[in-house]
Amino acid sequence: MKKKLSLMFVALSALALLAGCEPLTVFNPKGPNAETLSNTIILSIITMAFILLVVYVLLAFMLTKYRASKAPADYEPPHEEGSHLLEITWTVIPIIIVAFLAVVTVRTTSTVEAQPAGYDDKEPLVIYASSSNWKWHFSYPEEGVETVNYVNLPIDRPIEFKLYSFGPITSFWIPQLAGQKYAMSDMLTTIHLAADEVGSFMGRNSNFNGRGFAEMEFEAQSMTQEDFDKWVADVKAKEEPLTEEKFDELLKAEHVGRQSFSSTHLDFSPAPMEHGKHMNMDDTDHEDTSEEHSGHH
Repeated sequence: MKKKLSLMFVALSALALLAGCEPLTVFNPKGPNAETLSNTIILSIITMAFILLVVYVLLAFMLTKYRASKAPADYEPPHEEGSHLLEITWTVIPIIIVAFLAVVTVRTTSTVEAQPAGYDDKEPLVIYASSSNWKWHFSYPEEGVETVNYVNLPIDRPIEFKLYSFGPITSFWIPQLAGQKYAMSDMLTTIHLAADEVGSFMGRNSNFNGRGFAEMEFEAQSMTQEDFDKWVADVKAKEEPLTEEKFDELLKAEHVGRQSFSSTHLDFSPAPMEHGKHMNMDDTDHEDTSEEHSGHH
């Protein structure tokens, strides 16, 4: 008995130490959409914990009440009919649980897929976030700057990330600001978020895409609008423009540090089409044919 208690104590201690090494940042949201996701996760955990508690209590009750007893060898238990009420109860309860979680999930998804609540009257900052093995490129078309492996965000302003990839599918994720969403090579996906306070947050690719997956991280730094404007002006004044040759070098490189440029790759390498429309060769051929026909007419 003492040995079992010692092993249990060691296991719990190890679990506590591991939990302290890397805190669950998803439960420490710093933005409205991240807070919505965090609350949904907590609600789901509480719901499932309650279900487990009820199941274990019923299990203990059944084991105690109907445990084997010292009855005569010729003892025959009385015949009992099934209970329609119990059968209906244990059929309806799971349906109610699934329906409840489904409604919560749908409402949460609808909320986080839209511009954050409370920011309806503000124009979002659009940032194109593209991945290549194994790095992240952040293009600011309005500001005319681009960064690699870090992204700066103004607080109290909605942010709209346009996601795509120059290689395999990746997953863009800043746990304290928003949920994750896939970035693909031939279409744009959009993720909305906002930061409520100044801070530095870890972002990463949460979809395995090769040997450099573990190092595919970036820093998302939120700052005041004034500091953000100063940073943009500083980049435009001090950094070199991003040329097509330099961008090709970046795409081929596997690991690079943080970099900044006073122009974006969108000028010579536009992003794919939006709204789930795939850009493929058939579409291109069709457009070229249409232009030729219109020229003949």
